[in-house]
Amino acid sequence: MIRDIVTDQFILSQKSVEATLDDMAIVQDLRDTLVAHEDHCVGMAANMIGYHKRIIIVKNNNDHLVMINPIILKTSGRYYDTHEGCLSHIGEKAVKRYEKIKVEYKDIHFKVKIKTFEGYVAQIIQHEIDHCQGILI
Repeated sequence: MIRDIVTDQFILSQKSVEATLDDMAIVQDLRDTLVAHEDHCVGMAANMIGYHKRIIIVKNNNDHLVMINPIILKTSGRYYDTHEGCLSHIGEKAVKRYEKIKVEYKDIHFKVKIKTFEGYVAQIIQHEIDHCQGILI
């Protein structure tokens, strides 16, 4: 189901809690909502649609990568300045991101994965994990 985008900064600044198998309906809502905004959105966190659960989805090439309870295990490469936008606020803001990250997460089957991402996809993942931590750009 396509959900409304949360813009309340107080709600978005709250930390999300670990997701469980009971939260799998949120994954579908995230996917549906991302697809509805795909012309101007490349990733979302569950709190952006009203759920304080550690679930994110990112556009990765022509696919949607769902990460449940993602944790950045390692950062490497250049730490660079960039600007990012977000559906939860107007305009772009300056942020710092790592060029390369190693992430542990569960997939949609709750299978643990560890994968390294770099470039733009790594940037999107960092943005969405920040959402899970209640960090607003």
